[in-house]
Amino acid sequence: MIKRLFLLLILCITISRSAQAVVPSFQAVRDAYQKSDAILLDRHHEVIHELRIDKHGRRLDWIFLNEISPAVRSAIIYAEDKRFYQHSGVDLRAMGSAFATIIVSGSPRGASTITMQLASILNKELHAKKHRRSLWQKWRQIQEARDLEKKWSKPEILEVYLNLITFRGELQGIHAASRGLFGKDPHGLDNLESLILAALIRAPNAPLDEVASRGCLLGSAMNLQIDCKEIASKVKEILVSPPFLKPDVALAPHVAFQLLKPYKEKAGGATSVISTLDGRLQHFATEVLRNHLLSIKSKNVQDAALLVVENKTGDVLAYIGNNGDLASARYVDGIHAKRQAGSTLKPFLYGLAFEKRILTAASVLDDSPLDISVPGGIYRPGNYDNHFQGPVTARIALASSLNVPAVKTLNLVGIEAFVQKLRDLGFEGLKESGDFYGPSLALGSADVSLWEMVNAYRTLANEGLWSELKLMPNKDTKFTRKRIFPREASFIISDILSDRESRSNTFGLENPLSTRFWTAVKTGTSKDMRDNWCIGYSSKYTVGVWVGNFSGEPMWNVSGITGAAPIWTEIMDWLHRNQMNHPIKPPTGLVSKQIEFPQLGLSRKEWFIKGTEPRRIKQGISHTNYKIVYPAHSTIIALDPDIPDGKQMLFFESQPRNNHLRWMLNKKEVGAAGSILTWRPYIGRYILDLVDQEDHTLDSVSFEVRGIQDNSVALQGAF
Repeated sequence: MIKRLFLLLILCITISRSAQAVVPSFQAVRDAYQKSDAILLDRHHEVIHELRIDKHGRRLDWIFLNEISPAVRSAIIYAEDKRFYQHSGVDLRAMGSAFATIIVSGSPRGASTITMQLASILNKELHAKKHRRSLWQKWRQIQEARDLEKKWSKPEILEVYLNLITFRGELQGIHAASRGLFGKDPHGLDNLESLILAALIRAPNAPLDEVASRGCLLGSAMNLQIDCKEIASKVKEILVSPPFLKPDVALAPHVAFQLLKPYKEKAGGATSVISTLDGRLQHFATEVLRNHLLSIKSKNVQDAALLVVENKTGDVLAYIGNNGDLASARYVDGIHAKRQAGSTLKPFLYGLAFEKRILTAASVLDDSPLDISVPGGIYRPGNYDNHFQGPVTARIALASSLNVPAVKTLNLVGIEAFVQKLRDLGFEGLKESGDFYGPSLALGSADVSLWEMVNAYRTLANEGLWSELKLMPNKDTKFTRKRIFPREASFIISDILSDRESRSNTFGLENPLSTRFWTAVKTGTSKDMRDNWCIGYSSKYTVGVWVGNFSGEPMWNVSGITGAAPIWTEIMDWLHRNQMNHPIKPPTGLVSKQIEFPQLGLSRKEWFIKGTEPRRIKQGISHTNYKIVYPAHSTIIALDPDIPDGKQMLFFESQPRNNHLRWMLNKKEVGAAGSILTWRPYIGRYILDLVDQEDHTLDSVSFEVRGIQDNSVALQGAF
């Protein structure tokens, strides 16, 4: 051992100048440095989020030497290389002392200078193997240290060293160590903190008492008036748990994860990505969400999500998947989480009815109690306020979010057609057939995401044209657009959703949905108040807000008006604070006509798709679309043998009811359709027709009665 060290000393003294290694320049090293975080930039190239992508070490921005506390520089130089400013890369006095120590005690002692340590950091071939360098590696380290001193200045060597050295665990560089251990930048480090950092360099993962002891000895050697108990207390405080480096900027965790994820496994470290987000809006919206949730926290509301997009381009301007702190926000993304849609699907249902010319905005629908036979029993939809308004126009039914008219509209257009329309709009979770969802689909029983919902409403804002949303700008790429709704149907829906007066039946004239500029908006609340939505658009932007609990807990007495709507309004006001917003212009395929409804006490100018406008100015409460609402098609009725035959009854109901229409059962008339008709069931198969005065069949269903019945009684039902 002694012979090897002696030989090493001779080699260090007699190094040949002709065998100099090639060392990088100071500027090349600094330019090659990469922090361990990738950077997310907003549309204005401002930093809005930092995300760690290098799992091998934690590095922050490069720190210049004049940005590092003099106390740190002094402590580290004293601990690692007292004659740093006197030697030329190799401290022969230190090496001689180390050699003498080995001869006397047999214990190895380090003699590497700061320059030698830096040489081994810069050259991977010089890294110690099995905790010890070979003789050849040591010779190369000495040689490259001398070469560094010839090409670099002392301040440059010290600056690079302090930026690359490992201090504790995965903390690399003085910036990461200072922020991770003390929560401050390097320029603010004091003597006590500097002693601890210097003590960590030689053994970064040493036990706490060893670090404290080394710091205490260093302080005494430097004649610093530092209490050793204070050092021990500070060491315990900062090293008892793993250090945590909080990002400088953390405004968009979910977008950062999506856009920067491809770089997480990429060799070479950090990068920056430009997003479509607007940092100012992202920050403002985050504060709005948190402040509003505080105001309704007493109603058991914990969470919210918000999405803002630009109508024309599909650029996402604000994306807040979770209002919580950074630790929890990364795990739950409320933008893509599937939740029950509530009434927010109704505009697309009525849009389909207008497109198919089944209804117009002036069509009258009956908002009255309704029972619908479903496989699980009877489905009985009700309104939010538990009241029914009787005959209402389709405009009022949609604007006021009445449930029974929506279910009746679904019966008119067909569940399967509505499911397909929702799929066309981008609701990818609707995998089942229409029968699976049933009539409750009109009231939003399907699970959808805020991402899908906002883009579907944006489709209405863009006159029925759908295209994908995007988080990254791609100015040179043309988006694929597809037409989902005719321009005319889209305009009528937008006009209804912006109609403050028609909305007042349910929400009143003064509510958060009323803005000082043109907007079209819809709220929705799911069953048991588990989800609360507010989605709407101006001519330039679409904003969607979800409020609820990610745990699935119901809220307490929170509606769309008190939950999501105030947030929506505040964001819309901010977006239009410095710009005008004009209503969407009606397309040429529409006609406007003044319509009067004497029975409703209503008179208004209404929009119609050409060809659907009524011939008369005065409209009675009449309908052109009649449906059998009970029994449902293919219903099977089972007779109960424990109930006397005369006590078991079946009822027939149509919507709307009309005394001029008749019921035909297996081609025989059984009564008028002006009210619910009761009929005594008999075993057999039946076809029930709803016919008008000219014997035209308006609707038809088939059903079957099964069970045990006296033959003489059963024969009475065989027409």
